[in-house]
Amino acid sequence: MSLSASSASAAIQQRSTPDARLSGWWLRLMRGLWGLVALIDLAVLIVGLPSSIAQLNTFCTDSTRVSCGYFQLSLAQGAALRQYGLSLTGYAIYAFVLDVVVSLLYIVVGCLIFWHRSADRMGLFVSLLLITFGSFGPDLAHTGALNGDSFVAVAAFPLVLLQWPALGFLFYTFPDGRFVPRWSWALGFLFVIQFGFYVLPYPYNYQNWPPLATICQDLVVYGSAIGVLVYRYLAVASALQRQQIKWLAFGFAWSFLTLSVLYSLLPVLFPALTRPSSWYQLISPTTEFLAYLIIPLGIGMALLRYRLWEIDTLINKALVYGVLSALLAAVYAGLIIGLEGLASLMTGGATDEPVALVISTLAIAALFLPLRQRIQVFIDRRFYRRKYDAEKTLAAFSAALRNEVDLHQVREQLLSVVQETMQPAHVSLWLRTPPRPTEATTQLPSERG
Repeated sequence: MSLSASSASAAIQQRSTPDARLSGWWLRLMRGLWGLVALIDLAVLIVGLPSSIAQLNTFCTDSTRVSCGYFQLSLAQGAALRQYGLSLTGYAIYAFVLDVVVSLLYIVVGCLIFWHRSADRMGLFVSLLLITFGSFGPDLAHTGALNGDSFVAVAAFPLVLLQWPALGFLFYTFPDGRFVPRWSWALGFLFVIQFGFYVLPYPYNYQNWPPLATICQDLVVYGSAIGVLVYRYLAVASALQRQQIKWLAFGFAWSFLTLSVLYSLLPVLFPALTRPSSWYQLISPTTEFLAYLIIPLGIGMALLRYRLWEIDTLINKALVYGVLSALLAAVYAGLIIGLEGLASLMTGGATDEPVALVISTLAIAALFLPLRQRIQVFIDRRFYRRKYDAEKTLAAFSAALRNEVDLHQVREQLLSVVQETMQPAHVSLWLRTPPRPTEATTQLPSERG
């Protein structure tokens, strides 16, 4: 059987897309500028890390946290250390290790992109952006303790100003380095304005705004970037570019969901976590580690290895198990609260928590498989309709094949299944006629005496 698939048209479309490569003196100039900025970034990392370590080993006494380090604990949060018998030095080591791992991951991925894509302007831009974010740390954690009069601080100041607008340009130009639509470059000023609100003095800065104002600003700034990326994906992106956009979107979506769940949803569902003695006061380094770890990996996969793994399968599983985890957590919490309330009514105030926990755990274990299957079917039917229809077609063909003996009918059904599931531009089937037995092949070997 021979199949001529529609992938040929995708290859033609990819070859017809203009290449955003640099050459000659322009390439040498951009590589030299890249090296200069990368050296400044690494100098910020080397100079800033010792100051960050010193901050982590002391408690912050500023109630407004304006002068506090990013992972630095306040005096009130020190109650959580005493509650669990931990030392401030142990916390400092734990926060420092996670911070360094994330920073090195950004830098390593940025260097790999430069190594493989240094002749491409998008490769130069993205690699330098990753190295800058990794060197400056989350929320500019490695730059807060720099001496304002030092050479490193003066050299890094323009990069600090350009860091967040550059993040906006990543969304506006990914993955080929061109603004789509052409006027989208003007939206980069939204990130400049947001950064201006971020560095305003206390209490006018971005961190002290009302929650509604903060949400509205984020929707305008990041919504513009997401809108441009969605427009590019739906209107002008080729098949390969869509795969790259999916990798980028997966990394940032993971970060957004992780920060939203751990910083916004958990304190609302469990108010006890906001107590100074709660373990929740110590998880900021872990939260940042989980949230920012996937972003460089997603960008690296988008630019270097977007054909290696099937991103649609990864997104599918993330959707299934994300929805499943949320539903099971809600059911588990509801069962515990309901059973404890029922027990208190029946016993006149006394509750039997172990019994409620055991019953809730058994109910979750019983619901896991059937609920996962229903969610999988719903997501396949809603977001992966072609895959869902293909699986139904293959299942029907397998059931019909068991009872079909007519070769002509099998041939017609096979061609129909291939056409519906793979949707090739052309499909044909050749059946090889088995050779007829000859005298030479049917003659029995002579006996040897």
